Amino acid sequence: MKKLYKNAGIRIRFLREERHYTREYLAEMADISPKFLYEIESGQKGFSADTLYRLAEALETNADYILYGEYRGKIDNELGRIFNTFDDDKKRLVVKIMELICEFAEE
Repeated sequence: MKKLYKNAGIRIRFLREERHYTREYLAEMADISPKFLYEIESGQKGFSADTLYRLAEALETNADYILYGEYRGKIDNELGRIFNTFDDDKKRLVVKIMELICEFAEE
């Protein structure tokens, strides 16, 4: 669990700096103390779900990114929902199109 908090703290700091927020500004937006934010960013302290939510909102991201370093859930669920509306022939076509996009993106 400690590794999860440490990695989350690294991502929180990265996002804060990417947005040019001071620690004091982000702490105020998330309604926590700057000292507590420092402890989170440095992996010294864990945080509650409520604090995670407030930090994610203030950083305009979601908890998945902070916790896991990737966006999961909402996008995957939406793609799955759309994909499952297709019949098998259309699903195969969508897969081929996605494979072509991946090949093109690698060039």
